[in-house]
Amino acid sequence: MTFRERLRALPTFARPGLPPFDPDAAPSTPHELFVAWLDEAIEAELLAAHAATLSTADAAGHVHARTLLLKDVTADGWWFASQSTSPKGRDLAANPHAALTFFWPGLGRQVKVTGSAAPASPEASRADFLARPDVSRAAGLVNHQSEPLASPQEYDQAFAEALRAVSADPQLAAPDWTAYVVAPTEVEFWQAPDDGPHTRLLYRAGADGWITGLLWP
Repeated sequence: MTFRERLRALPTFARPGLPPFDPDAAPSTPHELFVAWLDEAIEAELLAAHAATLSTADAAGHVHARTLLLKDVTADGWWFASQSTSPKGRDLAANPHAALTFFWPGLGRQVKVTGSAAPASPEASRADFLARPDVSRAAGLVNHQSEPLASPQEYDQAFAEALRAVSADPQLAAPDWTAYVVAPTEVEFWQAPDDGPHTRLLYRAGADGWITGLLWP
């Protein structure tokens, strides 16, 4: 069997047993439906249910993607955090357009949030950093993300120094740590069925609220 044939033979979703999705019963805002779907993913004990792929582009239009963890969902949008000096932070400073993609294969579901990402206030960013465990704060304090690394020992030394610093000062925060919020212009919900075509429901931001409509599979 060729590699292509092996890929085509792989199962996609566990069937039967995927949850139903009735777009006519969807709430008026995508925030409500997203939280409900995330709750179901958590209840199904899916690993890293709050993980998303963040897609960004730099000023030249070169697209980059990475997986990160969702921090919150509010009326303002979908929240995550990173160093403003990281590749994603530099992309967003040059081009705020971004997308977050959530994929829950155990439920046959995907959600895509498209909009603009903006940095939160310094106070909100600092609070997000201080809420992290010491080891995560130490990693954030090292702040050389995606730069060339000479050896694992170089990182171990920098991390040990940062861990000692955050352990000694619980209020120490990385100066470039930034909370971001993606204010959505579109949110698409995708549901695979047990049989038949999948269902796609799109929320579009309008002048007077959210407009919903179905998309072709």
